[in-house]
Amino acid sequence: MMENLNDLYYFVQVVEHGGFSQAGRALDMPKSKLSRRIASLEERLGVRLIQRSTRHFSVSEIGQEYYRHCVAMLVEAEGAAEVIERNRSEPQGIVRLSCPTALLNFWVGPMLARFMIRYPLVELHVASSNRHVDLIQEGIDIALRVRFPPLESSDLVMRVLANSTQCVVASPSLLKGLDSPLVPADLNSLPSLHWGSVQREYAWVLEGPDGATATITHHPRLVTDDLVALRQAALAGVGIVHLPTVVVRAEMLEGTLVNTLPKWSPKTGLVHAVFPSRRGLLPSVRTLIDFLAEEFAKSDMA
Repeated sequence: MMENLNDLYYFVQVVEHGGFSQAGRALDMPKSKLSRRIASLEERLGVRLIQRSTRHFSVSEIGQEYYRHCVAMLVEAEGAAEVIERNRSEPQGIVRLSCPTALLNFWVGPMLARFMIRYPLVELHVASSNRHVDLIQEGIDIALRVRFPPLESSDLVMRVLANSTQCVVASPSLLKGLDSPLVPADLNSLPSLHWGSVQREYAWVLEGPDGATATITHHPRLVTDDLVALRQAALAGVGIVHLPTVVVRAEMLEGTLVNTLPKWSPKTGLVHAVFPSRRGLLPSVRTLIDFLAEEFAKSDMA
């Protein structure tokens, strides 16, 4: 049977002050009320904790043993309250984060290192995964995702961190013999690579001038969610590929990869964080979300 911690506290105070009158004055509580609380506690326990008389106050043998356990329980309760208060006021403790592998390698990894330098009491447990994790079932505090509009509805709270512009690139050698500038239909005849999972059908929807759209159906020679492998295959001339612009920005500046359709582009991806609830969010979790938002605002993601 779990007793009311207040009654345990009152009992400890009576013992430590050597009587009801002294404890009542210390607690600013009427002696009669304090006596009734202890009497009620004794009745529930079925034992006499304190021997009472008009001239004498003493703690029974079982009362002395009970007192020692009460003190230990109150110390633990106070420690538990301090843990909550400390976590509410200062970022610390473990934050469990899930992040797509490419996002972690290209951007988030260095951001997390800077976060840990700034907040030395926070410990990060990071899962590098491209699968759609279940935050509740897997005990994840924050999941970072890259999705394309429209986003699926969810009970989770979402915070957009950045836009990720996309492009369709190829090695110049792959485009030899084609008229320039290319139009979307020209891509149908070229070998392709696919970023993502295996599907029954593959298509890229491109957005162009004046709200125009074009759909490129293709059968990829390589299907993977590894952006580095796709970039390497594109550099080797294996096929055209739809990738985040920032992944191939350096190669486009060098001329080793070219944007096949400068006036056309796939939908812009949304980099966002999802988490179970805004209520009761630990400072460590909230601080990490805010920190990532600041970092992405300064990044070259777009």
